Amino acid sequence: MSSRLNLDRPPVFCPGCTHERITKALDRALEKRGIAPHKTVIVSDIGCSGLFDTFFNVHALHGLHGRALTYAQGLKLADPTLNVIVTMGDGGLGIGGAHVLAACRKNLDITLIVLNNFNFGMTGGQYSATTPTDAKVGSEFLNQAEVPMDLCAVAESAGATYISRCSGHDPALCDLFVDAMDHKGFSLVETLGVCTGRYTKKNQLTPRAIDAMIKAMPQMNGPVAKNQRPEYGETYRKLALENKHFSMPVTIKKQFEPAAPKREEIVILGSAGMRIVTAGDIVCYAGMAAGMNVSMKTDYNITVLRGHSVGEIIISPEKIGYAGIESPTVVVAISDEGVQRRKAMFATLNSDTFVLREKSVTIPDTPAAVVEIDFKAFKVKRHDWALASLGVLAKEGRGLTPDLLAFAVRKKLGVRLSLLSLFGNRVSLAQFINK
Repeated sequence: MSSRLNLDRPPVFCPGCTHERITKALDRALEKRGIAPHKTVIVSDIGCSGLFDTFFNVHALHGLHGRALTYAQGLKLADPTLNVIVTMGDGGLGIGGAHVLAACRKNLDITLIVLNNFNFGMTGGQYSATTPTDAKVGSEFLNQAEVPMDLCAVAESAGATYISRCSGHDPALCDLFVDAMDHKGFSLVETLGVCTGRYTKKNQLTPRAIDAMIKAMPQMNGPVAKNQRPEYGETYRKLALENKHFSMPVTIKKQFEPAAPKREEIVILGSAGMRIVTAGDIVCYAGMAAGMNVSMKTDYNITVLRGHSVGEIIISPEKIGYAGIESPTVVVAISDEGVQRRKAMFATLNSDTFVLREKSVTIPDTPAAVVEIDFKAFKVKRHDWALASLGVLAKEGRGLTPDLLAFAVRKKLGVRLSLLSLFGNRVSLAQFINK
């Protein structure tokens, strides 16, 4: 088959740059492999290596610096028949190092060619993750404070199944690329080259010196025996076929006809462990059972089991375009901590707002109608206060009714309301609604 090089955009690099040799070697490898151009994709990012996607008459994707592997993996998973090649410089390697590690672990069948010329050649010759400590670069002394990365050693420890380190001037470079592309799994080829535009102006580096560097380093010449395993894409598809039972999304069909459907914006102010999310889910299920649109967003501390927990639920007969709540119609205040998270809100409430306050909780002054309840007097444990509050709201007809609440509890928790004991063995939710 003929060359894949783009005659309308021929390769142009600085005179003496090793990238040009790598471009031509890759072209010969694509010819030799014989894969149709429309079945090959070259993915690149920023820098001199990022020019590769314009030099070949194949599919191409040019992305953000260091992120090329993420796009490449998506392409390969979407179409396993593609020959996906990633070109990346040592700059992109440092910026996207986590993606390199992930690609080594996954072992998806793509080929990564890292064009290592020891500096950010396009943007000023700054030091990169592979710059030698004693090199003179455009970022002053910074490289002297670090040690350069041995990419191949890192890739080996991360699980790469094919690793090759070679000179960009190696006469066998074409065959090395073919071998890497033929490997079933993730292939990494690190090419060491000369940057004449920046690096060699201050540092002595020749093809012979590169050969000496490679000889002094651990030899990496192909498949890594200890890391061999099935290719990720094949494994993924096999497991997906074997696992035929997946959780289906919850669907709630309209079960009730509300007497006077209206928009309710409910804010539950609690703290960790008070089952705020569960209470919010139940309200949303009730709203959907009434044929309403619902939304819920929650705010809780990063540590999840400690700290504030706030739920914001909207029930509306119209579509909900924005899930935020600025001045709610219903407020449930069952924790001082939750109240502190939304204390400025209380001044914005109006006389029509229904506020349910647990007796032990302090709230700021507000023009809203406040109803106080002493859950402790009902011997309701603190972690059940949010669920108990739903009984009060149902009784008052704010956001849900007793029938809707009974349906939502059964749908969410899988038990009938009359049999559900939310407060130990003392008071059931159904009994509490009737208090």
